[in-house]
Amino acid sequence: MKTVLITGANKSIGFETARQLLRQGYYVYLGARDLKKGEAAVQQLHAEDLTSVEPIVIDVDDIESIKTARITLGGKTGVLDVLINNAGVSGALPQGPLDTDPAVFKQVFETNYFGVISVTQVFIDLLKASDAPRIVNVTSGLGSLTLHKDPTWKYYPFKAAAYMASKAALNAYTISLAYDLRDTNFKVNSVDPGYTATDFNHHSGPGTIEDAAARLVKAAVLRADGLTGQFFSDDNAPETGISPW
Repeated sequence: MKTVLITGANKSIGFETARQLLRQGYYVYLGARDLKKGEAAVQQLHAEDLTSVEPIVIDVDDIESIKTARITLGGKTGVLDVLINNAGVSGALPQGPLDTDPAVFKQVFETNYFGVISVTQVFIDLLKASDAPRIVNVTSGLGSLTLHKDPTWKYYPFKAAAYMASKAALNAYTISLAYDLRDTNFKVNSVDPGYTATDFNHHSGPGTIEDAAARLVKAAVLRADGLTGQFFSDDNAPETGISPW
């Protein structure tokens, strides 16, 4: 049975991703900052007869929490097949480039960028033990610098300076990581779940959580001939599914 660790998985898109991967036969380590919330999410899945799941306490803002989670997971399995870096924050909005406190930038980058790097580096040894490791970095369509320069783009007016910069940086990390692992069986991709109705955006998005999670799952289960080092976004590029950086 293949294994997957999903950060920020006790609710919303992360939780639905866990549900869909469980239905595909994966064993899910459901990452949550709070153990009680993680346990509650697991109990909900158990009630749906999806039992190959357990909570893992992991706070991506805290390196000691990440290292403890690695020790915990290593005591349960010697192989991690999939890592989905899903945990993220938007930061206080609006985020103008001149009036947003630098502390907001630091907070957003701590989770959306540095947290992903820390989790990936700490768990990379378990991933390398897999025959077909997959890393999915959950980004945003707002991380496209190319589209942010295009006045005709539907999201052109939305310039959340801290959030968009953190996701652009995450995309850059994805490119670098995929290149570093280019001669291996790894598939490393950024995936935009789309503008989805969640508490992350006060349920303002038009997309469904089910569709958003399906996009993450698609990248998590890529076959050997699948692409790596890509920015997948059905929202930004409905015809090709690959967004410009």
